[in-house]
Amino acid sequence: MPMMPASPQRTFGRGEVKAKYSRGRTRLDELYQDGAAKIRIPESFDGRMEAVLINTSGGLTGGDRLQWVMAAEAGTALTVTTQACEKIYKSDSGPASIDTELRVEGSARLDWLPQETILFDDASLNRRLDVDLAEDAEFLAIEAVLLGRKAMGEAVRYGNFRDRWRVRRSGTLIHAEDVRMTGDIENLVAQTAVLGGDVAFATLLYFGPRAEALMPKVREALGTAAAGASEWNGKLVARIVAADGYALRKSLIPALRVLRDGENLPKVWHL
Repeated sequence: MPMMPASPQRTFGRGEVKAKYSRGRTRLDELYQDGAAKIRIPESFDGRMEAVLINTSGGLTGGDRLQWVMAAEAGTALTVTTQACEKIYKSDSGPASIDTELRVEGSARLDWLPQETILFDDASLNRRLDVDLAEDAEFLAIEAVLLGRKAMGEAVRYGNFRDRWRVRRSGTLIHAEDVRMTGDIENLVAQTAVLGGDVAFATLLYFGPRAEALMPKVREALGTAAAGASEWNGKLVARIVAADGYALRKSLIPALRVLRDGENLPKVWHL
C-alpha cells in the first residue's frame, strides 16, 4: 500500500484577555489560551494591568495562524505587548495570518504595543487589526516592521505582506488603512515614494482627548528622523522610516513615551 505524504505541521494559537475595574485598580477578569498562544500577566503596583503575548512556536510560516482578542472594560487601563519580535519565515504554502481584535469600553485605555514584526526573504503574512472604541475610550497603537535584520546581513528580496487596520468608535469607522507589499519587495522599497531604500518602518496611532495637545511634543520627540505626524478630530498618526531596527527604536521609543505621559515602555522591550 503506497504511503500518503505527510502534511506539514502548522501552528495555531488563540489568546484572549478581558480586564475589569475592581477595588480601585485594573484586574484580570478572563484569560483564555489555546495552542501556541500564551499570555503572561506581570505583577503591577500602579493600578494598571499589563499582558505579555507569547508565540511558543518561535515564529510563523505559511499556513500558521495566530488570533488575539483583548478587551478593556469600563474604567480600566490595559497595556498589551509581546515577549519578543514576531518572526515571519520563508513560506512555500501560502501566507501566515495574525488576526487581532481589540475592544475598549467607556473611560478605559488600551495601549497596543507589540514589538517589531521581522519579515525574512520569501516570507508571506496577512495581518489584520480590528479595534472597537467606546465614545470616550483612549487608544494607543504601534506596529513596526523590519525587512530582515540588517546587522545580520539579511535582506528581503521577494515576499508578501498585507496589513489591514480598521478602527471604529461607537460603531462608526474612524480609521482605515491597507498596506500591500508583494512580489519584488527589494525594488519596491527602493523607490523614493515607498521607503527610499530603508528597511524599517512603523505606524503610530493615538485616539484620545489630548491628541491636539500632544502633537507638538510627538514631533519634537521624533527629532530629525525620517518621519511625519499629523492630528485631526482627536486622532494622531505618525509614520516613521529608518535604516534599521536600532535607528527606528531611537525615534519610536521617545514618541511612545510622550503618548504614555512619560511612562517607560514594558520591560520586555528592553530585555
